Parts: sequence; C-alpha cells; structure tokens
Amino acid sequence: MTTTTTATSRTPLRDAVAHDHQEMYDYYDRFRKHAGDTDAQKRWANQLTWEVARHAVGEEIIVYPLMEKHIGRTGKALADHDREDHQSIKIMLVQLESMHLREHNNSEETKDLPQLEEKLHLDHSKEAASQFKTTKRFVPTRAHPSAPNEPPFETLVAFLTAPIDKLKDVFTSFPTEEMKKEMKDAPH
Repeated sequence: MTTTTTATSRTPLRDAVAHDHQEMYDYYDRFRKHAGDTDAQKRWANQLTWEVARHAVGEEIIVYPLMEKHIGRTGKALADHDREDHQSIKIMLVQLESMHLREHNNSEETKDLPQLEEKLHLDHSKEAASQFKTTKRFVPTRAHPSAPNEPPFETLVAFLTAPIDKLKDVFTSFPTEEMKKEMKDAPH
C-alpha cells in the first residue's frame, strides 16, 4: 500500500529542500556577520553561491518537472514562477547584492511543495528527495544566469558546465571546517 502525503506533513522531498534552504540562510547570515572581514566574507559568499547554484539546478531538474507532471497547469505556473525567481537569484549571486532567498524559499516550502506532495505518494517523495540530493553532486556550482532553466537543455548545459565549475572550485576559498563548525554550534 502506498501513502499519499498531505500539505501539512513533513516529507522526504520537502525536508531535503528545506534543509538546503536553511543552509543557504546560514551561509548568507555568516556572510553578513563577517562584514569588514574580506577573507571570511569571500569564503562565505563562495559557499553560498556554490550551494544556491547546486540547489537551483537540482530543483529545476527534479522538483519542477514533478510539479508540472503531478499538479498540471498550476504546477506549470508554480514551476515557471520558481524558475523566474531562480533566474533573478542567479543574477543577484553574480552581483552578490541584496538577495530575496528567504522569500523564494518560503514560497517553495509553504506553497509549491505542499501542493506537489499532496499528489505524490510517500515512496515517490523519498525517491525524488534522493534524486534531488544526488543531482546536486553533478550540477554546476556557480550561477549561470544565461543558461537555460528548463529540461532538456538545462540538463545538457548543466552537465557540460559542471566540470568547469568544479575545476574552478579547486582554486576557490571556501569556509574552513572550523568556520562551518562554528556556524553549526551557533544558535539560529
């Protein structure tokens, strides 16, 4: 027997996406906290960009097609709106100016994902959460505002640009393990 999820229940897919959202908030808060410390700010900005880029492509490849498939026209409208948000965020990441990450992420967690998960069975939510997490390992780690943001071209471009981004990551400063531990130990 399969179980359909409800809008109010926590589910594997929503948990995976919400976990990423919280990491983005934490990285952005660390970036802001280190105002005046150029090295630390650069490291946290790199970490934030790295996470947002991977997260956005993961959603665009896994979550948004599920919305379109399972929620129909409403799902297509939600996915299109979220793609537009991602496009704006990608552009802002390039500039690293005032981002509206929280607004976008809250909309996904409270509006989009609950509608999708009402249509998904729990086992499908678990599978999608796993695919979402796995996809993030293979996608670009930088914002590419001019890249397509809908399958199939997004998938192709993502897999072509990811190796270049990962090579750049080798030469990029990210927060040290000590800095990350400090962030995790700090109260939210």
